[in-house]
Amino acid sequence: MSSKLPRASRALVLHKSPADRSPPYHDIAVKEQLIPALQAGQVLVKIAAAAFNHRELWIRKGLYPRIAFGSVLGADGTGTVVAAADAADPLLQQRVFLTPMRGWESNPDGPESRFGTLGGAAFPPLGTFTEYVVVDRGEVIATPAHLTDEQAAAWPLAGVTAWRCVIARAPGTRASVLITGIGGGVALQALQLCRAMGADVYVTSGSQAKIDRAVALGARGGVLYSDADWPAALGVLLTRDKCTHLDAVIDSAGDEILRKTGGVLKLGGRVVCYGMTAAPTVSMSMREVMRNQQLIGTAMGSRADLHAATAFLAAHRLVPVVAAVLSGLGVEAAEEGFEMMKRGAQFGKIVIRVADLDGASACGEARL
Repeated sequence: MSSKLPRASRALVLHKSPADRSPPYHDIAVKEQLIPALQAGQVLVKIAAAAFNHRELWIRKGLYPRIAFGSVLGADGTGTVVAAADAADPLLQQRVFLTPMRGWESNPDGPESRFGTLGGAAFPPLGTFTEYVVVDRGEVIATPAHLTDEQAAAWPLAGVTAWRCVIARAPGTRASVLITGIGGGVALQALQLCRAMGADVYVTSGSQAKIDRAVALGARGGVLYSDADWPAALGVLLTRDKCTHLDAVIDSAGDEILRKTGGVLKLGGRVVCYGMTAAPTVSMSMREVMRNQQLIGTAMGSRADLHAATAFLAAHRLVPVVAAVLSGLGVEAAEEGFEMMKRGAQFGKIVIRVADLDGASACGEARL
C-alpha cells in the first residue's frame, strides 16, 4: 500500500448495552481501526455514502441473529476504488458499490454455503459505515453512471431483495401486483421494478401521503391498511380499473395477508413474503389450498441476482428513492437516522454521506 494511503479508518461500531438497560438497545460509537494490508485480488474502497436498513435497528434492539459486538455496522455502501493489489487493476478510481451478501453466488434456491450479510455480524467481518474498507474485487459492482453516490448506496440490499421478489418468486412482466407497506426501501424498489416491467401496481400504507407519492411513481392506487375493510377498498380499486384479480402480492407484514387478499388473488396466485412486521407467522387455510394459491418466502438474493438487477436498473435508468441524506460519519448523524427509522415516517432510504464530493472526509480531514 502506498505511503499516501490511509493506515486507519474511522468506523461506526456496535457496543453491547448495559445489563440493566431493559429492553436492550445496544450502543454505537465511532472508533478508529487499522486498515489491513491488501492481499492478492483485493481493493481498497473509499466510502462516499452508506445507507441504513432496518436490520441495523433490529441489531441494536437485540432482535437479529449472530450479533457481533465490536463489529462495524452497515450493509449498503458506495465509493471509489482508491487502491488495488494489482497496480494496473481497471477498477482503480472507478465508482463502485459493495455487494452486501456473502456465501450466495447464483443458486436460485438459496445460498450455496455459509451465508452472511455485511454489518454487525462476525461473518463477514465487514461493515459499510466506515471511511475505508478492504474487500475482494469480486465483491464490488460498478455504480451505474446515472446514479449519485447517495442513490447508489440506497440500492444493493433493497434492490436485490426486491428483484428476487419480483423475478424469482413472482415472475411475469405483465401482471397486477399488490405491494404492501409502501415507503420502505424494498417495497419502493419492487414498485419501480414492476412498473418498468409493465405491471399494474397497487399499494398499501398507513399513510395517505405515502400512497399519493407511490401513485406519483406509477402505482395505480392504494389503500390504508389501518382501515379494517382495506381488502374491500382494494377490490373497489380493482373493479374501477377493470382488473379481475391480482396475480401476486409482495408482502412485508405477514399475519393474515393470505386471508385478506385471497378473495382478489387469482387461482394459483402467489403471496411473496420477505418480512413479517405485523406478526411472526402467516395464516394459511384450506381455502387458499383449494384455490392453489401459494405462499412463498424469500430473503435477500444472490450475487448473480444483484448483477442482473443492477443491469436492469441501469438499462431503465431507475433511481432508488432517498428519503434523507445525513452528513458525516458520526454518532449524532447515525442516531438521527435511527430515530427516523423508529418513527417510520420516511419514504425511501436514509443515507449517510461519509465523504464530501471533493474527497475530504465528512468527519475530519482526508487522509489521502
